[in-house]
Amino acid sequence: MSVAQEQAAPSGAYPPGFVWGTATAAYQIEGAAAEDGRGPSIWDVFCRVPGAVAGGDTGEVACDHYHRWEEDIELMSGLGAGAYRFSVAWPRVLPTGAGQVNQRGLDFYRRLADGLLERGVEPFVTLYHWDLPQALEDLGGWRSRDTAERFADYAEIVHGALGDRVRHWITLNEPYCSSIVGYGEGRHAPGAKEGHGALAAAHHLLLAHGLAVPRLRARGDERVGVTINMSPTEPATPSPEDQAAARRMDLLVNRQFTEPLFGGAYAGDMEETFGRISDFSFRREGDLAVIGTPLDFLGLNYYYRIHAAAAPHDEPDPARRSAFDLGVAGVVPKDGATNGLGWPVEPDGLYETLTGLASRYPALPPVYITENGYGGRDELDDQGRVAYLRDHLAAARRSIAAGVDVRGYFCWSLIDNFEWARGYAARFGLVHVDYETQRRTPKASYRWLRDHIGQAGGGVTEAGA
Repeated sequence: MSVAQEQAAPSGAYPPGFVWGTATAAYQIEGAAAEDGRGPSIWDVFCRVPGAVAGGDTGEVACDHYHRWEEDIELMSGLGAGAYRFSVAWPRVLPTGAGQVNQRGLDFYRRLADGLLERGVEPFVTLYHWDLPQALEDLGGWRSRDTAERFADYAEIVHGALGDRVRHWITLNEPYCSSIVGYGEGRHAPGAKEGHGALAAAHHLLLAHGLAVPRLRARGDERVGVTINMSPTEPATPSPEDQAAARRMDLLVNRQFTEPLFGGAYAGDMEETFGRISDFSFRREGDLAVIGTPLDFLGLNYYYRIHAAAAPHDEPDPARRSAFDLGVAGVVPKDGATNGLGWPVEPDGLYETLTGLASRYPALPPVYITENGYGGRDELDDQGRVAYLRDHLAAARRSIAAGVDVRGYFCWSLIDNFEWARGYAARFGLVHVDYETQRRTPKASYRWLRDHIGQAGGGVTEAGA
């Protein structure tokens, strides 16, 4: 059988009960930013900073999912997806991050969960997808240990409202982006460029995750996990400088998170790499045990490999560098395929990530691919996305055949949406959104994935879960 035939004929290639789904995030689609008691988030504030977001775009309206969620559920049902991964907006539930609960916010997510279940779509709930209440940022945000405690309280509140409807819980989405991109690089909210503060944020996010896990297991039948984004890193050239750069980037993006979660330790080269900008005083005895609480599953987001080349530091003084300023530049391989955003398209990187995780961490829990998708232009005949999905699903099947326990695949994203600092210029959706009219139009990729799911046996949820 040819590679093309293998990619197009999935029948029997996925394990029984394989979960098919799509994914979104609250701030990217909901809109209704000032309705029904929702408080401001760090993204509401960041979007008002001149030049922070392309086109001056904001998530104030986004895809108006807050009012159009029933229409969006119909799109999921038409796709044949058996699951939907969405996030709860912390400031919609707790407008100031703690204290008085906004019942209208909880009621929205109860209606959404009920609507999903009525259409046979299993809700997978992410509790934090980057929209920290601004009131907590004013008190230090993720630099502060107290924010981790407040997150655990918030998780318990949401579980109390949705626990009779939701079985699958994801604490965090991509703590790398929340901490390093937000507090180190400054490209995302809250727009800080710090060293010690960014590393503290990464640690406190992991701590928040660990503190929340037992709160989410109150009923005893829940399945709890965390979602991390991973990019396998490799040197742009065989030079010792590029090899060292690749290892630094691997630490920053990958091992800083996987080692505490699944290895029972902090990555061994943390002090060597970051010792000049941080004394790691945010760590306390017992934190590793909390962070490493055994999980029911791991959510993995994969988009591309990182090809790392040594580069000059932005800040000459080592003690004043941000955590992102590692003397590394990402490069795109010459003549390599890219998506519409210029990101490398390398499906083998997904296989490498999955098999690498399973090899490095023998006790790795089952894995869901919780995000994977193609960023492109405004087009309905999105053949680039079709090819991307086809080839990455083939890589996922190869990983399964190699022994990795992959339980499901969630395509990013169901609909075009607010793409953070890129605003509305970048589109990842299976469904096109006309932001002026809010009209939804399925793309060629929607129809392709619908047929693929049908050939694979439908969008069933995990057997026995």
